[in-house]
Amino acid sequence: MTGEVDMATADTMVQTALREPAERITLDLRAVTFFDSAAIHAVVRLGQRFPGALTVLPSRQVSRVLEIAGLGDQEWLGPT
Repeated sequence: MTGEVDMATADTMVQTALREPAERITLDLRAVTFFDSAAIHAVVRLGQRFPGALTVLPSRQVSRVLEIAGLGDQEWLGPT
């Protein structure tokens, strides 16, 4: 994903991640510049759907938002 992940694009991110059957999901968010509550909710939903099989590669902005939301210690969160 690049640019903004918000209420207009978060569902598309989820649907894209679910498009093909997979044992592991990696969300590359290193080029994301804006990440809102809808995006947080989408990532949490994916984490619940794929426990132990989701990896999120965050940008600094995404990492900061997840930290503020209290999600900075999630097992699916990779390094910035």
